Amino acid sequence: MKEKIKEFLERVKNAKSIAVMGHKNPDGDSLCSVLALARLIEKNFGTSPVCVYDGNISDSLDNVPLRTRIKYFERVDMTQPFDLAIVVDYGNPVHIGGARPILDSAKFIVEIDHHINDNLIGNLCLNDEKAAATAVIIYQIMREGNLHMDSCTADLLALAILTDTGNFKFVRDGNALRIMADLVDGGVNIRSLIELMNNKQRKAVQLEARTAANAEFFYHGRLALATVSKKDYKYLDGRGETVLNLLGQIQGVDYIVLLKEQKPQQIGISIRSRSKPIDKIAVELGGGGHERAAGAIVRDNMENVRARILELFKGEMN
Repeated sequence: MKEKIKEFLERVKNAKSIAVMGHKNPDGDSLCSVLALARLIEKNFGTSPVCVYDGNISDSLDNVPLRTRIKYFERVDMTQPFDLAIVVDYGNPVHIGGARPILDSAKFIVEIDHHINDNLIGNLCLNDEKAAATAVIIYQIMREGNLHMDSCTADLLALAILTDTGNFKFVRDGNALRIMADLVDGGVNIRSLIELMNNKQRKAVQLEARTAANAEFFYHGRLALATVSKKDYKYLDGRGETVLNLLGQIQGVDYIVLLKEQKPQQIGISIRSRSKPIDKIAVELGGGGHERAAGAIVRDNMENVRARILELFKGEMN
């Protein structure tokens, strides 16, 4: 990894134009990692990267530092190829969305990710599947390269780690905690960052509460399954993490599934587990993710996807 970081920093140093992007519908780790990396490059190399996204960004992330720096892909000039395109936290090429032409035309591609992915697209890959968040890898790059970090960068890295670990519920080792301790010692205020994300629209909160209240329970209450219809999907803030967290608090629930009708014949699936790995179920559905937090997008109607989910979970109930 040290040699890869050295090459990466040399590529950044020599690039005159840089684009940084994450996955479609950015979550906290994707958005904040893009912004943190762009800030590090700007402050240490003097080049201002173009930050790009596709899809929707949750209202809860509206107040993160430098939020206005990231541009919707349709507002970015993609006729001129970038010297360097950096894609972070993307998981799988299908998750990149409308910004993909930037990668296709770039002179060199770097990927930085912590997801399991058998379809790599980078000419240089700084990936670590054991990292709790992509921001953990960016922090490693920063330390290895002796890069300067200002307060905005520190807050963004902390936000990325907080959101992707579920406030540390999903960490598998102490590395993310050690990084957060370093960030806190440097001035990061965790409570302020969490309060910063309490910024949802009233309709979004009401929908989340209603969706959790109407959830179905299967296999003696071990599986909680909630659905969001197409007419309500526009009010869902982000990926529905609040719904998943609410249902995960119920005694006896081991698995939580949220089905979201994003478009006609397109169902977004979010799956969570309290104990056993469920990423293989997401893979069966054409998606992927982490052992206890995964998802997929299936081209079918809600009824068929619901039936398939119930069938797939039969094997987990032994």
